[in-house]
Amino acid sequence: MSADYTGLPGGLPVPEDDGAADHLPGVSFPATALPSSRGEEVDLSELGDRLVVYVYPRTGTPGEPLPAGWDDIPGARGCTPQACAYRDAFGEFEALGISVVGISTQTPDEQREFAARERIPFPLLSDTDLRLRDSLRLPTFAVDGVTLYKRLTLIVETGEIVKVFYPVFPPDRNATEVLAWLRTTPSQPA
Repeated sequence: MSADYTGLPGGLPVPEDDGAADHLPGVSFPATALPSSRGEEVDLSELGDRLVVYVYPRTGTPGEPLPAGWDDIPGARGCTPQACAYRDAFGEFEALGISVVGISTQTPDEQREFAARERIPFPLLSDTDLRLRDSLRLPTFAVDGVTLYKRLTLIVETGEIVKVFYPVFPPDRNATEVLAWLRTTPSQPA
């Protein structure tokens, strides 16, 4: 197991589509306020008409070991590379008029520390109570007694989920794939 959280080691197991996100296209995205890395609550319904929501298990922290068996869980590894890819492409999302947020079950303090360390220019939201799991039936998994989100990306337009990327692999290419889809798919009429 590699402790370098900034990259993706070779040989990671590829997640398979288990159908856990098949119900999401066409679902109304709930008006939900969650604590953000910016120290305030962010209401997802107030982030604009076009929104990219990437949901991830947990980011790594320098000097802290990864959970036991982390690299063996399909789709678990890669949260930091995914977030950094969104950071690096953030100007392209802004140019398209699209808001970006990341969501995990990590605490607001963990989200704030990670956002500062990696210079993340958009809010990272903390869903420690798994409210989105409960309202949207988002897929999760458990490791070391903690429930984490499986990685997926939602495109929300005028309050409705119009596209789901699931499973997401490799995660460091997700931002590029989402941008390509957004550029070739016209916005849905309100």
